Amino acid sequence: MNAWIRFATPGDAEQIAEIYAPIVRDSIISFEEEPPDAAEIRARMAALHGRYPWLVAVDADERVLGYAYASEHRVRPGYRWSVDTTIYLAERARGLGLGKVLYADLLRIVEEQGFYTAYAGITLPNDASVGVHASVGFTLLTVFPAVGFKHGRWHDVSWWRRPLKEPTGVPQEPLPLDAISPG
Repeated sequence: MNAWIRFATPGDAEQIAEIYAPIVRDSIISFEEEPPDAAEIRARMAALHGRYPWLVAVDADERVLGYAYASEHRVRPGYRWSVDTTIYLAERARGLGLGKVLYADLLRIVEEQGFYTAYAGITLPNDASVGVHASVGFTLLTVFPAVGFKHGRWHDVSWWRRPLKEPTGVPQEPLPLDAISPG
């Protein structure tokens, strides 16, 4: 599948919402209960704008095949050198290696920005997500048993860590997103 990766724009929100809706409705992968619409996706993108990247993988017709983004790990200032990461692919784009490529670009960008560690939570079971995270260097930290409830039952969530750089000395502030190239 031919695809390229670029920074997401507000114009991508409709297609992002379309990819995410069945994940919310039909799976345990996300603990959201109602799929957000395009306006909510745009608001989420805007809330992170300037600090954390949203990327999309698109085909030759500019159809969004998947997206990945980074977000704040925790609210307290001492956590500002860590990010949480998320990736979702359209059903037609799964199993083709696109997730690994999209994630690699996201991790490269947050590393260039000056973040030190990326974290990801994976609702279990989810062999595909575990595989893509492991393939880009995430390692399992722990499993929170029965931490989320959806579709009539409790679910475990595994937490994963990916070092971006060695934490030494006093860190410089992470760079704003506009100082980084998407690829």
